[in-house]
Amino acid sequence: MIDCIGRKINYLRISVTDRCNLRCDYCMPEEGIKMVDHSRILTFSQIADFTKAAVSMGIDKVRLTGGEPLVRRGITQLVSEIAKIDGITDLSMTTNGVLLSEFAKELREAGLMRVNISLDTTDLKRYSQITRGGDIHNVLSGISAAKEAGLNPVKINCVVDKSSQEPDALKVLEFTKLNNLNVRFIHKMDLKRGEFGIVEGGDGGNCNICNRLRLTSTGMLKPCLFSDFEIDITKYSAREAIEMALKIKPSKGLVNKEGNFYNIGG
Repeated sequence: MIDCIGRKINYLRISVTDRCNLRCDYCMPEEGIKMVDHSRILTFSQIADFTKAAVSMGIDKVRLTGGEPLVRRGITQLVSEIAKIDGITDLSMTTNGVLLSEFAKELREAGLMRVNISLDTTDLKRYSQITRGGDIHNVLSGISAAKEAGLNPVKINCVVDKSSQEPDALKVLEFTKLNNLNVRFIHKMDLKRGEFGIVEGGDGGNCNICNRLRLTSTGMLKPCLFSDFEIDITKYSAREAIEMALKIKPSKGLVNKEGNFYNIGG
């Protein structure tokens, strides 16, 4: 698939829920959020059907996100359904890792290939502070379980304020080197102000080569994270929605005044 300015689009990110078991200070307000009613959340069948159509049009890379995807009941069933779709060469998940020790083996057996795990510090107290109550030991256990299950390569997503040379980031880098993990440093973003940068260790944020579309848990297909453009896939066929998204995908991210990271998938 080629978008309106000639970029190849082959990557679909799917947010399966707006719910999360952490309250990271850069993602959610301290008081939490008003949850979307379950009746508005896409069913597994709707997600799988849309993904199948997207793959038939050229998508070969799929990532499941949230919120936190592992809090959605039956998530391994969805992984299994998507893994059976012919043409997908990369099926991955972004998770905070809290529940990963419980699900890693099951996810791998269902067909998940790899995971990105959020870890912004290796300090127990700092982790609890950033996540507003999270226990880093659960994440470390999840990382070990992912490696043991064969969800490789295990990548660590580390959010930084301004630089990967910050103390917490340097400790995360040391941890990844000691444990044979890949690390990506993601600069804090602001949807409302349109502030974002290129991911260190990845290509996210580089608008010139952006190859992705995003599907929210409520069925909104977004051609760009930093844009209010979206198409309701419950009102159009998958092919129609995708073709519309390709035509309106902006050349560069601007601002998103309507969405939030926890319900788009970051």
